[in-house]
Amino acid sequence: MTSLQGSGTDSPLPEIRIRQAVIDDLNEVVDFNAALARETEGKQLELVRLQQGVKALLNNPEHGFYLIAEPLSSGKPIGQLLITYEWSDWRNGVFWWIQSVYVHQTWRRCGVFRRLYGHVLEEAKIRSNVAGVRLYVETKNSIAQQVYQALGLCPAGYHVYELDFVLPKTS
Repeated sequence: MTSLQGSGTDSPLPEIRIRQAVIDDLNEVVDFNAALARETEGKQLELVRLQQGVKALLNNPEHGFYLIAEPLSSGKPIGQLLITYEWSDWRNGVFWWIQSVYVHQTWRRCGVFRRLYGHVLEEAKIRSNVAGVRLYVETKNSIAQQVYQALGLCPAGYHVYELDFVLPKTS
């Protein structure tokens, strides 16, 4: 991953643009996702599969979309998140699931995720078919849980169960 010069916690965050990812962002999104898997779950993702998966999403907006955060001064991505959709028959609308949240280490605790999340809320609220936003977080990732709760997200009262055919659970 490319080294970025960040603002750290002592300097004000420069003006950040939030935009939807395009195919030209493919390599950066792949790098961010690979780093995310290593840092949060200790997983080494198969890069060819990951690249194919990101490319498939970028080319098929019905699956969702990535948002990119970048300083206006450099235009170099410093953070991302992915939105995917879940239909709710109870609400006759979709939940936007926030996934693949990553902020480059240099830019953490500077408000980058807050800006991404704020953009998600603004966009979701103007769409009549969006019933709400959801995300899941690793049970041991207490820092992320604190951030999400500080932004008004609440535990939903559900546990997630899965049977993963690609990345089996390792204990």
